[in-house]
Amino acid sequence: MNTMPPRLAIVIPCYNEEEVLPETSKRLKVLLDDYIGKQLIAVNSYVLFTDDGSKDRTWEQIARLYSSHQYFKGLKLSRNFGHQNALLAGLFHADDADIIISIDADLQDDLNAMEEMIQAYLKGYDVVYGVRDDRSTDTRFKRNTALAFYKLLSVMGVESVYNHADYRLLSRRAMDAFKSFEEANLYLRGMVPMIGFRQTSVYYKRGERFAGESKYNLRKMLSFAWNGISSLSIKPLRFVTFCGFIIFAITILLSIYALVAYMTHHTATGWASTVIPMYFLGGIQLLCIGLIGEYVAKMYKEVKHRPRFIIEEHLQ
Repeated sequence: MNTMPPRLAIVIPCYNEEEVLPETSKRLKVLLDDYIGKQLIAVNSYVLFTDDGSKDRTWEQIARLYSSHQYFKGLKLSRNFGHQNALLAGLFHADDADIIISIDADLQDDLNAMEEMIQAYLKGYDVVYGVRDDRSTDTRFKRNTALAFYKLLSVMGVESVYNHADYRLLSRRAMDAFKSFEEANLYLRGMVPMIGFRQTSVYYKRGERFAGESKYNLRKMLSFAWNGISSLSIKPLRFVTFCGFIIFAITILLSIYALVAYMTHHTATGWASTVIPMYFLGGIQLLCIGLIGEYVAKMYKEVKHRPRFIIEEHLQ
């Protein structure tokens, strides 16, 4: 391990965060001053704000912070690409840092956990997850749906860390390895565990949002959850295949029943010739759709090569 303090980059995706940026930048400046004073991080460590096509004055505030202090840098996307893509853009452009910590702009995640993350890195860990040790600030509905979501991910075979969002540390080695992932449909919480290397977690209590409003309503949360499942698991498609097999088996039984009924004259004329093809073709169609879906799922992950983000301006 290098004896020099590591250069830290704190990556923060922003979308319409003009209300929180003044307080966020103030807290982060105090934090960096403290860590540099302790020689925990290098003096050229910084914060990189990524503006994800905000409609308010978020970018103007980022530019003002960049002009006022060396700690702050900015990255402006050409439009709104979504939280995960904005976060990815920041991670990719922090390529001069030894360690990268990602956190949301509202700072509900405890900043004090960063020191524990850095200490874990100094002990040889390449990936350090920030994990909530309680969800007392959430509503009962959100707590229950979150629990159900993580259980569903597990059932679907998606490797994830329970109660971990996007608050994590990545070493330079882990980040370089992560750059080889080329998925267009991003679910970073499920992708990062796939990097491997030494991984650990630090635990913290999540606070209330001190300004502004959450950008994740129920519709966006459900969409995010489905994207996480569909981008990392093909089990839903295999479920379709399984249904096809079951219905095909039932079709065979019903066909036998229809033939017996026809031969014993317990049916109306033309009934067997109608229902047997219908049952048989229905089962075959579901079976074929499931089999084709297996291949489509694999091709879908490979053939799309649209840019995941486009940079309009970079303050560095």
